[in-house]
Amino acid sequence: MIEIEQHNDVAVVRWRDGENRFNRASVDRWHAVLDELEATDGPLAVVLTGEGKFFSNGLDLDSFADDPESAGPVIADVQRLFGRMLLFPAYTVAALNGHTFAAGAMLACCVDARVMRSDRGYWCLPEVDLGLPLTPPMFAAVTARLSTATAAEAMNTGHRYSADEALHAGIVDAIATESEVLGIAMERAARIAPKDRKVIAAHKRMMFSDVATICGYEPLS
Repeated sequence: MIEIEQHNDVAVVRWRDGENRFNRASVDRWHAVLDELEATDGPLAVVLTGEGKFFSNGLDLDSFADDPESAGPVIADVQRLFGRMLLFPAYTVAALNGHTFAAGAMLACCVDARVMRSDRGYWCLPEVDLGLPLTPPMFAAVTARLSTATAAEAMNTGHRYSADEALHAGIVDAIATESEVLGIAMERAARIAPKDRKVIAAHKRMMFSDVATICGYEPLS
C-alpha cells in the first residue's frame, strides 16, 4: 500500500508493504502516485517514507523467482522510476525511517535531500554480496549525487552504513531520532514548497536529464 497524505503544500508518500519491496504491483503504484503528484498545480514538495523498520528492502527477488519472466519488465520500470524521481518537478525529500537497501537505497539517491533515522536501520548496496552487479541505469542513479569515493566504497564493499556513517559519507543530509525523522523531512520540504516549481524542474533537467535517459525515462515536456 502506497498512500499520499497531504499536509498543506507537502505531500507525504507513505509506503506500507512490510519490507516495501519493488514488485509489479508496487512499482505500478509508484508510477501512478507520481502521475497524480505531477498533475498537482501550485506549491508542492514531496516527502517519501516507509513504516516501521523498513524504508525499502529493494527488489522483490522472491516474486521474480516465482515468475522469472516478470523480472526484466519490473526492473525496467523501477529504473524508469529512478529517472522520474530525479526529474520530478518539485522538491523531494526522503525520510529514511529504517533499513534502506539495494533498490531502496537507489531510490533514496534520486531525491533532493535525505533525513535518516539515527537509532536504527542501515543504508546499503548489497549487490556485491548477492552476486548481482548494478545495471548501467542503477549505477547512473547511485552516482547522480554521491561522490565517486562514496559510491565506490558502497558498491564494492557492500558496507552497511549507520546513520552517523551515512552522514559523514554524504549519503544523507541529516539524521534524527525515530520520532523526529519524518517531521524534520517535512520541515525541509515545507521550506522549499513555495518556490517556483518550473525553475526547480528546469534545474533538475539540466543536472539529471542524461541520467534519466539512461534510466529509460523521457519526460513528455
